[in-house]
Amino acid sequence: MSRILRLGVNIDHVATVRNARGGAHPDPVRAAKLAIEAGADGITAHLREDRRHIVDRDIERLMAEIDRPLNFEMAATDEMLGIALRHKPHAACLVPEKRTEVTTEGGLDVIGQYDHLVRPVGELGAAGIRVSLFIDPEPAQLDAAKRLGAPVVELHTGAYCDAHSPAEREAELARIVRAAAHAEAIGLECHAGHGLSYDTVGPVAAIQTIVELNIGHFLIGEAIFVGLTNSIARMRKAMDRARAAGMRA
Repeated sequence: MSRILRLGVNIDHVATVRNARGGAHPDPVRAAKLAIEAGADGITAHLREDRRHIVDRDIERLMAEIDRPLNFEMAATDEMLGIALRHKPHAACLVPEKRTEVTTEGGLDVIGQYDHLVRPVGELGAAGIRVSLFIDPEPAQLDAAKRLGAPVVELHTGAYCDAHSPAEREAELARIVRAAAHAEAIGLECHAGHGLSYDTVGPVAAIQTIVELNIGHFLIGEAIFVGLTNSIARMRKAMDRARAAGMRA
């Protein structure tokens, strides 16, 4: 069955540029509004514990000023749980987080951290926040997410995007295809993201069991050359073309 493919735009790295000078420009909330105008179905923002890009005031303003769903990426900590419960975004995506990493390095180990995740998943869900778990495309992790009660998983596409050869990329894509099919089979909504670009988005967008892609760093980087509206609009078109081709295949 065909499904509409949604695009969530991550505006974290607009805040990275702003924070480099410590001022107010460029404004990530303005970027979020431009992203929506360009075709984004939602906005993603990761409030890290060290506040290296998005800060608390950004979340407050996003909740007040945008008219699309906010996907609040967060570590499974008491501090972040409290912030999420106070703001009540549309969705909260639990991600692994290390102070020393440049960017998220892999998926959440739901199996190994199962007991730790029970409380945040339960409390977020009870508050009406749609819980997503950012995980590697492994069936065992999907099964653990299902047992935990999370309704959504987001498959980490970093290994696919960073593949060093066509054969390696095909193998990683096959992992994503199998994981997305397994997610549907066990009743999980499946999203995907991390590292996607114009060159890599097509095969993932064509997977009919994936219903949302979250893309950020590439779009913000490309915006330096073509403008944010143009970079997002081109991604939206690439996704839509690939999804339509996947439907016909």
